[in-house]
Amino acid sequence: MNKGRIFSGMQPSGRFHLGNYMGALENWVRLQHEYECFFAIVDLHALTSSYADTSKLQENIHQMAIDWLSAGLDPEKNVIFLQSHVQEHAELALLLGMLTPLSWLERVPTYKDKLRDLEDSGKDLHTYGFLGYPVLMAADIILYKATRVPVGEDQSAHLELTREIVRRFNYLYKQEVFPEPQAVFSKAKVLPGIDGRKMSKSYDNTIPFGASPEELWERVRMMTTDPARIRKTDPGHPEVCIVHRFQKVFNEEEVENITAQCRAGEIGCMQCKRCLANKMNELLAHIHARRKELEAKPGYIKEVLEYGNQRAKAVARANMEEIRRAMNVL
Repeated sequence: MNKGRIFSGMQPSGRFHLGNYMGALENWVRLQHEYECFFAIVDLHALTSSYADTSKLQENIHQMAIDWLSAGLDPEKNVIFLQSHVQEHAELALLLGMLTPLSWLERVPTYKDKLRDLEDSGKDLHTYGFLGYPVLMAADIILYKATRVPVGEDQSAHLELTREIVRRFNYLYKQEVFPEPQAVFSKAKVLPGIDGRKMSKSYDNTIPFGASPEELWERVRMMTTDPARIRKTDPGHPEVCIVHRFQKVFNEEEVENITAQCRAGEIGCMQCKRCLANKMNELLAHIHARRKELEAKPGYIKEVLEYGNQRAKAVARANMEEIRRAMNVL
């Protein structure tokens, strides 16, 4: 537990899905045994793209907290909290915005990517908040003087802007107030959506993390398979099949045999899908059981978040005092 302090967060922008779990949460559950961890439901970040409709925000927050706890995050071992309930996040983001060059934000790779990805969504993302998203992200991390941030290998560029802001702050105010956070690279299992594209709520191609066995089967049944395979006896091409990619993640013991049967035309697509759904339900059964227990305890979920809010506030307030002194904002 002396390796350092971790900060990470997720947006409560909709129903949590298996891609979120495999891409981040599964790794968090492992990291909680090695680091001091601060995990935030970053609802202010959610507003950068969903500011026009906040009707489901509170329900999304509640459901995300249930998902985290059901996956195995320990509220005693970790600080699990709600970003907006620690006002220092907004204060530090404002102060950092004063010293962050506009050109740094405009060159962030994900800025134009997200604008392009959501151009057909009807959302107007040409806003100050959306452009300044990386500054708020930097504030989230360095407010707790986090030394590590879990990221995928393709996300390391996002963290570099935070390090640049840290270096600029420490240089301008001639104090080593913040450490430069380093990446903890996760070996995340990347899952595609059921249509082969990136798994995303905006594409409606996800598998909900808390899906019942019936709902999970319905999503698996809709998965794209080898388009060239018409009959069961036709030789299959697993390398182009979405079901096969899921088999490699959830059914490692049998995937080699299933691959051979598919290529030989000895197993049909529907049989393969049923095998996958059964294996997924088997592996996720304990998480689903825990989730049902937590759904019946809304008061407990509120207690967990409030407990985490108070712990986060104590650290944030102390660090903000040091930050204000360094900037002579007293």
